Amino acid sequence: MAYIMIDIESDGPIPGDYSMISFGAILIDEQLDKTFYGRLKPISDKYIPEALAVSGHTREDTLSFDDPAQVMTEFKEWMERTCKDRPIFISDNNGFDFMFICWYFHHFTGENPFGHSSQNLGSLFKGMEKNMSKSFKHLRKTRHTHHPVDDARGNAEALLSMKQEYGLKIKL
Repeated sequence: MAYIMIDIESDGPIPGDYSMISFGAILIDEQLDKTFYGRLKPISDKYIPEALAVSGHTREDTLSFDDPAQVMTEFKEWMERTCKDRPIFISDNNGFDFMFICWYFHHFTGENPFGHSSQNLGSLFKGMEKNMSKSFKHLRKTRHTHHPVDDARGNAEALLSMKQEYGLKIKL
């Protein structure tokens, strides 16, 4: 399996009504040197200023971002070049991140290379610790900045730490 850690930033709570404005992806391997970064022009006039502010971008910034169809096609092509096996979606908040990636893939390319499943990093760690109160976030090395590549990298580092320090059985 080819695990791809994803983080997205949006200007609202759901795709379609609101827009995914950027996302980062990183192939999980020992090097963590294969990344993708996409900035997407809004697909809707609706946005929540407080949600957008988390990303550090203004509405005016986002209006100059790339066409979503082009970005999603480039992301699919990056995965085809980068992954030697079927890509597996994993993120810190897969309920949120996956719904945007899935919607954008289906809407702009007609298919989702990840299929219908996603993995949740936080739930994985809670299961490993057998404690629903535990957080993996102390395992990140890269600071959580809300730049999606930084955040995906930090989460990928945490997953590698789960493998190396906690004995997680995962084939990378």
